[in-house]
Amino acid sequence: MNTGNKKQDARSLKELQGVAPILNHAIISFARDPLCTWQFIITDGLRTAQEQAQLVVQGASHTLNSKHLTGQAIDICILLNGKARWEFELYKRFAQAFRAYAFNNFNLDLTWGGDWKKLKDGPHFELKDETP
Repeated sequence: MNTGNKKQDARSLKELQGVAPILNHAIISFARDPLCTWQFIITDGLRTAQEQAQLVVQGASHTLNSKHLTGQAIDICILLNGKARWEFELYKRFAQAFRAYAFNNFNLDLTWGGDWKKLKDGPHFELKDETP
């Protein structure tokens, strides 16, 4: 992605294997857009049922029915000066920028985990149910 670090970029591309083509294309295009000022990596894409169950046990997820299981979701990590950052406000601003980009360039309306009522998940983006 837009990290300036080939190792991190390679990890992101690996995590995107199996992700729905439209979501994959949108996030890669966003990262490569010259107007994108965000540095970030993809930390999770397609998951197995076993991986999802483990995340539920760890308390990192509250569902066994995640869109990660079908490749319709990604998680990101924002980097500032090469270091992972987790402040919700950063993810809120990233979400505004990425969702606008995805909609304007791909007519793609994404769900952001930061908008959820119960478990707010700032790094999480997924395709809405009506997206093919």
